[in-house]
Amino acid sequence: MAEEKLHLRDMESGSAPAAEKRDASRPLGTYERVIQPCVAELVGTAFFVFVGCVSVIENVEAAGRLQPALTHGLAVAVLVACMAEVSGAHFNPPFTMAIYLCGGIQLKMVVPYIVSQLIGGVLGAAMSKVMTTAEHYASAQGAAFAVVQSEEQVVAAIFGEAAMTCLVTTVVLMSAVNSKSKSPMAPFMIGCTVIVNILAGADVSGTCLNPARALGPAVMMGYWKFHWVYWLGPLSGGLLATVLVRLLLGDHRLRIILK
Repeated sequence: MAEEKLHLRDMESGSAPAAEKRDASRPLGTYERVIQPCVAELVGTAFFVFVGCVSVIENVEAAGRLQPALTHGLAVAVLVACMAEVSGAHFNPPFTMAIYLCGGIQLKMVVPYIVSQLIGGVLGAAMSKVMTTAEHYASAQGAAFAVVQSEEQVVAAIFGEAAMTCLVTTVVLMSAVNSKSKSPMAPFMIGCTVIVNILAGADVSGTCLNPARALGPAVMMGYWKFHWVYWLGPLSGGLLATVLVRLLLGDHRLRIILK
């Protein structure tokens, strides 16, 4: 009887909940703390850019901007839901910058995250080139952002990119970083914000919101015309969202004034 009890106790100690408890209390190694999050950022960004580029290159004319809007937004929602517990699921340099400035990531991880995202962007664009026909790829400029064609469009494009990136970054910070408003619906809200932004601003700037999404197709296609717009606009929008959260919208921990 004593042996049976001992055997049962041993089985219980090896049960899934007990194993999970041990895993939770185990300190994370270098791979899980540093390397795995960067791998997740690279892989997540690569797949986001891949499906995003394909949706533009193979866009059905009758679908208009709805096809790329839904594709980008749903891809974000799915990837954030999958990768959030591994890396935070940024997949976007302005997000990483804003999350760092709001205390959501350590400084030592900022550069590795951004480098991983940019490499992922190029990899995803390369994957889209392999998948699509040469004719469609060329006619769509490889899904590079070619909406801005003249100096007269630049101001509107920069403002649009900044304002729309500010919106989506604010949603990220309020739903995933700010403790008062954190929500399990964050992936859905972020994805929906991407969809709304593309539907609203695609004809003005192309609605990039993400330098990694802009860089990949630019590298693969060699298309650099007004490329800087898709760095200046999103980075400015990310900074503006950070200011809004740190000064006005954040909880007591995040706000630096009006405590």
